[in-house]
Amino acid sequence: MKYKGVSYDVGRVMGGNWRPDYDPKIVHRELEIIKNDLHCNAVRICGLDIDRLMISAEDALKQGLYVWLSPEMWDRNPKETLAYIAKVAQAAEKLNQQYPDRLVLCVGSELTLFMNGIVEGRNVMERMTKLMVKLRQQQQKDLVDMIANAQSAEHNKILNEFLAKANNAVREVFH
Repeated sequence: MKYKGVSYDVGRVMGGNWRPDYDPKIVHRELEIIKNDLHCNAVRICGLDIDRLMISAEDALKQGLYVWLSPEMWDRNPKETLAYIAKVAQAAEKLNQQYPDRLVLCVGSELTLFMNGIVEGRNVMERMTKLMVKLRQQQQKDLVDMIANAQSAEHNKILNEFLAKANNAVREVFH
């Protein structure tokens, strides 16, 4: 295995900030623990606030970790989400130039559930509930049929269309 890592939350926001207090000194120490005590060479940095994402990613990169930068904006429409991802990509390009081949930008993290407009529901919890109900209804069917149905589902078409737009927007500013 080339990469060994963990996810690190710098402040996901759904119904409140999951990490309301953010101290770069604590972040630095926790990233040291990830590298030295957990023996990781990579970290996935998740959160909403762009400054927090960049500060944490830069610290991790300075410590020699590979970074998967995973900006997460929950319960927003595709237009808002796309603008946010492009803004993060522009900020991340500076780090990408300083640390070539060490930074990966994730343009989507569970967008099917996190973003409005793919699966029916006003928020993440409603969308998860609707999908769970559908899965329970399909439990009587053969597993192979379930997988085939899931792969051809309409939400995959919508997701792929969004990811194509996100890919184009990101490539304009993140190389």
